[in-house]
Amino acid sequence: MTAKAAAFLRRDNGATPRLVIDLDRVERAYGAFARAFAEARIFYAVKANPAPEIIARLARAGASFDAAGPDEIALCLAQDIAPERIACGSPVKKRADIAGAFRAGIRRFAFDARGELQKIADAAPGARVLCRIQADNTGAQWPLAHKFGCPRDEAVCLLSDAATLGLEPLGVSFHVGSQQHDPARWAQAIETSAGIFSAVEAATGQRPRVLNIGGGFPVRYLEPVASIERCARVVGDALDRAFANRRPEIMIEPGRALVGEAGIIETEIVLIAEPGERDGRRWIYLDVGRFNGLAETAGGAICYRASVPGRKGRAGRVVLAGPSCDASDMVSGNAGACLPSDIQVGDRLLLHCAGAYTHSTSSVGFNGHRPLALTCI
Repeated sequence: MTAKAAAFLRRDNGATPRLVIDLDRVERAYGAFARAFAEARIFYAVKANPAPEIIARLARAGASFDAAGPDEIALCLAQDIAPERIACGSPVKKRADIAGAFRAGIRRFAFDARGELQKIADAAPGARVLCRIQADNTGAQWPLAHKFGCPRDEAVCLLSDAATLGLEPLGVSFHVGSQQHDPARWAQAIETSAGIFSAVEAATGQRPRVLNIGGGFPVRYLEPVASIERCARVVGDALDRAFANRRPEIMIEPGRALVGEAGIIETEIVLIAEPGERDGRRWIYLDVGRFNGLAETAGGAICYRASVPGRKGRAGRVVLAGPSCDASDMVSGNAGACLPSDIQVGDRLLLHCAGAYTHSTSSVGFNGHRPLALTCI
């Protein structure tokens, strides 16, 4: 937690649950990416946290934006962000949404299937397209490979077909999975992409010119992760090996890595069930859970570090659960969390590094519990 966020929470006794975002921390994270990936164009993945204040701060810092749908596009345009700084990185879009983005001046679209390519050709004639390929997601805490991406040979065919449909085969994109712990996954996907570039050039005489290496850059939740600088070195070395002196333009789409560590969720302890009342473990029920901000805790994929300011009792393992009557509304995963023994009902509990995929995935009010509020400082 930043000193700025800590000072805010001490003086502001606001209603919970709420997410507090330190915008200075967001901008510092962007600066770290800009330095580490000096040759790349950075597209913030708006879905990670679409707060207008975050969009505005990153726009002033020089970021471009990956907008997954029409509302995210509208949000960016409302901040006077030029259409040239917006890309539609989702490979699944309605025809009407493609047409709307094209009318707004957006020209960069992703796809991974023939049907999507045809929709783009029909609704956005002359657009620039990137084909999303399959990438190994081993090592990611939130894998994506089972849903998106086409095989290498199919990508060559689709990019070749793009030119015959009047589109510009701009290049290749991939995603190594969210919260990726193994930087080697980027190197592996870069090597595959280089082969696609050469095959498309051989087939069409036109060489793609952009490689989008996606997001997935990790933040520290409970254990150390590879630094942005280390990821950048791995990527740079892989580009040197795979492309030599024919390097393409590089896009990156960080989301979690820009906003995750800038956010902290303040939640209230609603109930404490002692070991004899449940299953031999101490259960702590919060006013935030899987359905109002903590969707990524499903299956223990993401586990947030928890703390209770002012409590200094001996630490012990507890189970953290959300407030809804759904049995899957668990917060801490199988390992549980470690909290002081003297915590009490009514205490404020903090979940750290919670700025990404919390506010944006909060329901409108499942089970009568309010959505996660957001304050940017």
